[in-house]
Amino acid sequence: MKHHFHILPLLFLLAACGKPAEKAEALPQAGHIPVRLSPLAFGKVQPVTHAAGRFSTDDETFLAFKTGGVIAAVYVKEGDAIRKGQLLATLRLDEINAQVQMANLGLEKATRDFERARNLHRDSVATLEQLQNAKTGLDLANEQADAARFNRTYSEIRALSDGYVLRKLATEGQVVGPGTPVLQTNGAGKGDWVLKVGLSDRDWSRIEKKDLASITTDAYPGQVFKAEVYRKSEGIDPFSGTFSADLRLIEATTFKPASGLFGKAEIFASHASSSFVIPYGALLDADADSGFVFISSDQKTAKRVRVGIEALGHDSVYVNAKLPAGSALVVSGSAYLVDGSPIQVQQ
Repeated sequence: MKHHFHILPLLFLLAACGKPAEKAEALPQAGHIPVRLSPLAFGKVQPVTHAAGRFSTDDETFLAFKTGGVIAAVYVKEGDAIRKGQLLATLRLDEINAQVQMANLGLEKATRDFERARNLHRDSVATLEQLQNAKTGLDLANEQADAARFNRTYSEIRALSDGYVLRKLATEGQVVGPGTPVLQTNGAGKGDWVLKVGLSDRDWSRIEKKDLASITTDAYPGQVFKAEVYRKSEGIDPFSGTFSADLRLIEATTFKPASGLFGKAEIFASHASSSFVIPYGALLDADADSGFVFISSDQKTAKRVRVGIEALGHDSVYVNAKLPAGSALVVSGSAYLVDGSPIQVQQ
């Protein structure tokens, strides 16, 4: 009987046994979580504030009558172009003219009383006190007449500057009180357009006057307009609960916005700050301006630390935090850690 041996598989087996074994990565100790560490790196970052708001002009204002009454006429409508000094609206003057006439009559009587008292005092018939009282009455009548004439002057509304009517808030025949807005206008004829944006406390503290900005709007897709911080508020807006800033266009452009047009802005802080640069994967539980990272000072345990988010890069995040000297950042395996977890560093 012939015996057939399969020589080739045996040769392969012997060759495999003769090769040195490849070095295997060390297995983590029981209870230790495998992680990878990276040295902390610093970088310079220029904070960028993202904001949104609406276009307006620096001299946008509400116009009203000084005195109350019935509106006789409003001579403009929304969207009309106006010129400085143009008559925009008037009150019915029946009542105010009556007040002026009463003041004039009072002035005439006070003048006669004063002349009579002065003549009598000259003849030693009236006392000095009577003459002084008559003079005081004349002065009061003069002031009352001036006030009545002043009120009649401001019973009409005239344009403060060249611009446009933005809103018509009242109409003919309506009864309005003193100071009740009737028209809203702006000085768009000057071209001093600003984007009024709302800011959080943190963003407000970052920016300063003259900081540069770029503005975009859906009305002009693909175009970016250069601007600067023209003004920043010194107090919070009680209605919106935010701070505000005005961004003024700084380049000549054919851009002709309408009041109320929506725009978005990126404001570049003039000062750069030093921050830690970390990969996105190392940042956990991030919200708008903060998150958490894990670090290790002894390569044996992990510590959870809150960090503030300064800016976002293409593949990294700029954060600020007070971290112990010599610490290393956990860049892999942090999802399985809790504060104080034992770790085993992988190469």
